[in-house]
Amino acid sequence: MPSNDARILAQAAVPTAAVGAVAAVVSGVMAGGKGAIGSGVAALVTIVFMGIGLLVLQRTAKSLPHLFQAMGLMLYAAQILLLFIFLAVFKNTTLFNPRAFAITLIATTLAWIGSQTVAHMKSKILYVEPDSAKDSESEKTGPSS
Repeated sequence: MPSNDARILAQAAVPTAAVGAVAAVVSGVMAGGKGAIGSGVAALVTIVFMGIGLLVLQRTAKSLPHLFQAMGLMLYAAQILLLFIFLAVFKNTTLFNPRAFAITLIATTLAWIGSQTVAHMKSKILYVEPDSAKDSESEKTGPSS
């Protein structure tokens, strides 16, 4: 994984995990152990879904840049669909508090989006990567006509 990708992933995942930890403590106080479990599951789901999405988009941007925007839209739709499937499977669960899960899921998703935006704004990613082989060759031979 290139260093820019790893840096952006870390800069998005760490604040999201911190928000999830705070939410787990608050949910644990407000709703007991099941609230803390619900918040932990929501934070984990957010980090896994968004992390996989970020990695897929980074690979798409490098290998198929013309499909980047369409892939991003399809990926976000797929993430929402997978989340709905997850919610449908665990709709009547007694494992965790669904309200704590839902509130934490929203909070951690917003934290991920915000921190990913800040990470992208701070990173210096080239839009066009210079090709050193072509540049050194054109310097030797001069400009082509």
